[in-house]
Amino acid sequence: MVDPKCKPAPLAYQNEPFLNSPEGRILRILSEYSEPLSRFRREQIQDTVVFFGSARFYSKLDAQKRLTGIEAAAGEGASAEQNLQLKQAVASLDMARYYEEARRLAFLLTKWSIQIPARRRRFVVTTGGGPGIMEAANLGAYEAGGKTIGLNINLPFEQMCNPYITPSLNFEFHYFFMRKFWFAYLAKALVIFPGGFGTMDELFEILTLAQTQKLAKKILVVIYGSEYWHRVVNFQAMVDAGTISAEDLDLFKIVDTPEEGFEYLREGLTKYHLVPESKRAGERVPEIAKTNP
Repeated sequence: MVDPKCKPAPLAYQNEPFLNSPEGRILRILSEYSEPLSRFRREQIQDTVVFFGSARFYSKLDAQKRLTGIEAAAGEGASAEQNLQLKQAVASLDMARYYEEARRLAFLLTKWSIQIPARRRRFVVTTGGGPGIMEAANLGAYEAGGKTIGLNINLPFEQMCNPYITPSLNFEFHYFFMRKFWFAYLAKALVIFPGGFGTMDELFEILTLAQTQKLAKKILVVIYGSEYWHRVVNFQAMVDAGTISAEDLDLFKIVDTPEEGFEYLREGLTKYHLVPESKRAGERVPEIAKTNP
């Protein structure tokens, strides 16, 4: 029987049950490529410098406040749990120096990059958009007066948007691999501060791409904090065991001060990415940089 009050079915691209279904996955994936691309073009972002590091670090001020509060609550008769919290708070205050140094390095880099005469924005500080080192780098770039990018993702804990990201460059991803794509595709340099599983994942993924010559550009890799990294990863042991070549150690530079990291980045970015395009032998310029927004 024909229904005289039949309503038209929703258009496919407005059908939310379909878009959120397994069959709609390809459209969701394409959206996480196309929508960021359109914004990067609109904001004239040519390339980035990506900061990675722990989401669990505090600024020195916040770490000191936290320690003071725990000390006051614990008193003389502290429980085992309070003593553990106290120990962690002391360590947190010590690690807060990395927050301040990431902030300083991002500030120096941004102050320099916004003075580069170019049609598009160069070497824009980019992070995962959350707290800790990510917040510190976004804050440093913000304080320097530059735009700064946050590539956020929904996680059960830790991840929340920090307030220093340029609003038009604040992204939210569902798929880790699409977020990783945007970390790598525009990056001309990575700065790796002390961190956990996620930081290690990003570091070794880029080093593997560089080692296997799967990158069509030169990416500088700065590993920040020799004290931490020499305790966590023994790169020389890999060379001694023959699992990597001695030359692979040239894929990255370990630094210990914001000024040292900035000088390395400025020199390398100038050498590899600020020379005329015709002189970049064998380097492919990303389409986003070549196409008018």
